[in-house]
Amino acid sequence: MIQSPKTPIRRILAPLALAAAALLPGAMAAAQSPFSAAVRINDGIVTWYEIEQRALFLEVLRAPGDLRAEAMETLVNERLQIGEAERMDVLATPEEIEAGVAEFASRTDLSVDEFLAVISDEGVAPETFRDFVANGISWRNVVRTRFGPRVQITEADIDEALAFAPRLDSAQILLAEIVVPLMPENEENLRSELARLSADLNFDTATFSEAARRFSAAPTRENDGVTGWRPLSAVPPQLREDMVLLAPGETYGPVSLGPALGIFQMRGLSEGNFQAPTVTSVDYATIALPPVSTEEGALAAEALRAEIDVCDDLYATRPGGFERFDQPLSAIPGDIAMALAALDAGEIGFGVSRNGGATTLAVMLCDRTTAEPEAGREAVRQQLIAQRLEGYADALLEELRADAIITYE
Repeated sequence: MIQSPKTPIRRILAPLALAAAALLPGAMAAAQSPFSAAVRINDGIVTWYEIEQRALFLEVLRAPGDLRAEAMETLVNERLQIGEAERMDVLATPEEIEAGVAEFASRTDLSVDEFLAVISDEGVAPETFRDFVANGISWRNVVRTRFGPRVQITEADIDEALAFAPRLDSAQILLAEIVVPLMPENEENLRSELARLSADLNFDTATFSEAARRFSAAPTRENDGVTGWRPLSAVPPQLREDMVLLAPGETYGPVSLGPALGIFQMRGLSEGNFQAPTVTSVDYATIALPPVSTEEGALAAEALRAEIDVCDDLYATRPGGFERFDQPLSAIPGDIAMALAALDAGEIGFGVSRNGGATTLAVMLCDRTTAEPEAGREAVRQQLIAQRLEGYADALLEELRADAIITYE
């Protein structure tokens, strides 16, 4: 997620990055002539300038990993892809490029001019961005022209995908959290204090973990605040749309979680091969217990686990001692919704508290109600087509690389 505010720290580190680059093979030549060849691919080249520009662009996009190495290999691949597009006469047209540039900028809620201004402030030339877009469109044209007619999705394919969707890899999110109960003595200033803490801990995972151990009231404090992987579809929708835009290490919040406030830090997002059905409502139960941090509460939690296998058992074992709800995610209190996201049906969590920590609210997941992915069967068809085209594209790129003469200077 690109932000328009300046990032002075990046400018401070830029000279250090250039100095470190000087230690790489061929960097002396690059420093003397940035437009000299870093890689030769058949009859073409990738220059050191192009690599530095693409790495800067990837940094603006907050891509993880070794950005210079990633930039070099991506540009090598793009040279091969553009060569194939030229051979097939399907290079991106000026109209396609302008539409692609506008679409990409819109993902950041910026106009094209605003987006170009932001990346320019970070040293990225407009041509670097436009080439990035144009190369992607040209390769897409190659894949669709060459393989599109081969891809035939039947109604049986869609039925099978829908039947197995819950068991296939779906999006998972890994967060770290700091949860602080609202108390009369902190209610006035807690939100502003957590907002400052969230800003201070942005992209600082080590300090966030330390703060979670020291200040968080959630049980995850024993694990550096890390929640564990959760299905993205089970995260409350009012948080999900923002959280998927976070870069690894980026913080979010403060967020109201019923009688508490929390801040979160993105630690990972795993995009599955298929979009699982959307959770439309959740059937769950809550049981009030003494604080599980006390001996009495720990024994009560252990007894509850021993007595209950499914939610219906509560009617026989604890009549009147629980509450049961069937609600859409948007109606569930935030702290309960986040606890439910980590549970499978029949499991109980003990991470929610009430009355300033004097009560543990055990949360048990009974069931989730799901619906077909948005837009129904046609959306599934398009996803399956995209998956098959991606497989063809990967195989073609491997073939192009195998046939190419690639020399690293």
